[in-house]
Amino acid sequence: MAPSNCTILILFYSRHGATRQLAELIAHGVESIPGCDARLRTVPAVSHVAEASESDIPPQGAPYVELIDLEQCAALALGSPTRFGNMASAMKYFWDSTAAQWLSGTLSGKPACVFTSTGSLHGGQETTLLSMMIPLLHHGMLLLGLPYSHPQLMTTQTGGSPYGATHWAGVDGAKPISDDEKKLAIALGQRLAETAKKLRYS
Repeated sequence: MAPSNCTILILFYSRHGATRQLAELIAHGVESIPGCDARLRTVPAVSHVAEASESDIPPQGAPYVELIDLEQCAALALGSPTRFGNMASAMKYFWDSTAAQWLSGTLSGKPACVFTSTGSLHGGQETTLLSMMIPLLHHGMLLLGLPYSHPQLMTTQTGGSPYGATHWAGVDGAKPISDDEKKLAIALGQRLAETAKKLRYS
């Protein structure tokens, strides 16, 4: 019996579409690696009193994540827009519900990476990436970044970080993803998928 493909979970939250576009580029990178499939999932928005405020099925785009997605994935790419240098509350709300998965070690030993978009050029991209790494470290995941063997890290004038893929979307969210940002997002997806395959079949 042939082995099944590695499922790479790409979990993101996006209000205006920029983080979703990064997620799709990472998925493109994942699926360029033979034997790897990308599974795009999102989280519902939360209200100011921190309770889920969306219907059970999103009106468009990726389905909402379920806890079984964490069990089924071989790796995880986690993305959120920045909120004052931190991940968005909707994403934090989801991770606050994963104590059972933490206790059972559902994600332990699986590779992970992070990505973000910001309205301003120096709007907390790297601190947001670091904020998303913290729960993943608690879950025992193996964090990947982007090495400087990718020349775009030295040439980008918008987003791009060794901590993960980033995009400068502008205050109105209208800035297109630059060529350097695209290449780095795709490269991050490829690196995550390649690592998941190596760990799975080692």
